[in-house]
Amino acid sequence: MRPYHQIPIVECGELLVKIPLELFAVESPHPYQKLGAPYGEHSPYYLRQSVVDHLIQAQNYLHSLVPNWQIQIFDAYRPVAVQQFMVDYSFKEVIQQQKLTEADLSTNQRQDIWQTVYEIWAVPSLDVQTPPPHSTGAAVDVTLVNDRGQIVNMGSPIDELSQRSHPDYYANSSHPKAQQYHTNRQLLREVMLKAGFQRNPREWWHFSYGDQMWAWLSNQANPANCFTARYGRLA
Repeated sequence: MRPYHQIPIVECGELLVKIPLELFAVESPHPYQKLGAPYGEHSPYYLRQSVVDHLIQAQNYLHSLVPNWQIQIFDAYRPVAVQQFMVDYSFKEVIQQQKLTEADLSTNQRQDIWQTVYEIWAVPSLDVQTPPPHSTGAAVDVTLVNDRGQIVNMGSPIDELSQRSHPDYYANSSHPKAQQYHTNRQLLREVMLKAGFQRNPREWWHFSYGDQMWAWLSNQANPANCFTARYGRLA
C-alpha cells in the first residue's frame, strides 16, 4: 500500500467528461490503445470536470510564460482493466529486456521484476479504498510541446522504468544538457502546480488534482491542511 492510500475518499460524484483536445497537444495514436488496452466505453481522453478546468488553467499559465507552447496530454482516465493490462505488458517488457523467459523465472527474479514495475505503475487494485490514481479520472500524464511543435526533451520518455523518471533526477548534475532537462521539468511542474495540481514524487509526467495522492501531497506540503480525496475509482 502506498502512503497516500491512507487518505480517506469522500466521493463528490463529479462527472467524467471529454477533454477539449483542441486546446492541447495530444499523443496520437494513444500509446496504450494502440497496444490493445481495453478502454471500453470511454476513451483515455476523459477526466473529471474540475480536473479539466484546472488543466485549462495550467495551459493558460504556460502561454503567459512561453507563448505558443502547449501541454501535451499523453494519458488521462484509465480503467482498472487498462491498469492491469499495462502492468502485465510492462512485466513482459522487462523480461524481454533482460533476455529472460517467464516460465524459467525464479521466485526472486519474479519478485525483483514486479518491484521494478511497481516503482512506476500503481497496483491495479479493485479495492474502493486503494484505487489507482488514473482510475479516478483525477490524474493526467503530460509533457510540453514548444512553439515549433516539437516535444520538449525531459531527459527520459514517459513510463520509463528507471531512476531517470524521478522528477529531480537531473537536479544536481553540472552537465548542460542535464541542466536543461531539469529546467524543462521544472517548467512543467510550475505550470501544473500553479493550477492546483500535485506531482507524483516518482514520475516527472504524472500530475493529479482531487485524488488520494493529491490530498496526501498537499497535506505533506502544509501540515496545517487536512485534505481528503474528492474522487474515488470509477471503473
